Amino acid sequence: MNQEPLQQRLDRLAACAWRIRRRALQMGEVQGQGYIGQALGWADVLAVAYGDALRLRPDEPGWEGRDRFLLSHGHYAIAFYAALAEAGILSDEELQTYGSDDSRLPMSGMASYTPGMEISGGSLGQGLPIAVGMALALRHKGSDAFVYNSMSDGELDEGSTWEAALSAAHHGLGRLICLVDVNNQQADGPSTRMLGFEPLADKWAAFGWHVQRVDGNDLVQVVQAFDTARALAEDRPRVILCDTLMGKGVPFLEQREKNHFIRVDPPEWQQAIAILDASQPLEPALP
Repeated sequence: MNQEPLQQRLDRLAACAWRIRRRALQMGEVQGQGYIGQALGWADVLAVAYGDALRLRPDEPGWEGRDRFLLSHGHYAIAFYAALAEAGILSDEELQTYGSDDSRLPMSGMASYTPGMEISGGSLGQGLPIAVGMALALRHKGSDAFVYNSMSDGELDEGSTWEAALSAAHHGLGRLICLVDVNNQQADGPSTRMLGFEPLADKWAAFGWHVQRVDGNDLVQVVQAFDTARALAEDRPRVILCDTLMGKGVPFLEQREKNHFIRVDPPEWQQAIAILDASQPLEPALP
């Protein structure tokens, strides 16, 4: 358990989330596009994961004792790369190659290219089944590593997600933590209109999971949820349902009509960065 004073911890993670958002906007400007709405909305969860919770060795991304973080929603890669830079696995200089020819940072995550990328995501609904297999394998090897699966609410449409949820509970995978971005947006419109999934917490609980539902843009709630999930003594998987706002942190993007992809015009990238810069949180003083 993290022994850092809570307020110092929150201040540090707020700065981390700010940097993830800013790096994602800079990468989006390089290509003139990118899933920036999701990146801004998911930044707080990634900040807690990569700035606080995950056991990693930045200089040894394949270290056997690491916690695994699976990016099932591979199109969130722009945010994930920003988090990997925050963790020291990627450099800020390399982020500027995002989406370019011969880059290790394709627009959708690919494990064969990027250090720290555990799976090639994007075929939605595949992350949780893979996470179940990883958690089983690690348990057989006697590892105490956690396996995190990061996924979108659109993946709740996929039968493979629910088959994996059943099997995770059946096998008592207490080192498996699923993180669901409930932003209510997918390619064809609002997720709940495409295929209603509420009451979502009740569904996961009925499948045998320990369930928490939080505001995914409230660092206090996210930190507490991660701490609870990791400390739970029961041999059952745990899920954190995170209600988020696409475009979080940039008001004109928060309010923009959106589905899967937010339109950002060329001058707006710098406008968005300027808005973030005006709200830059202070780094906590070192003890």
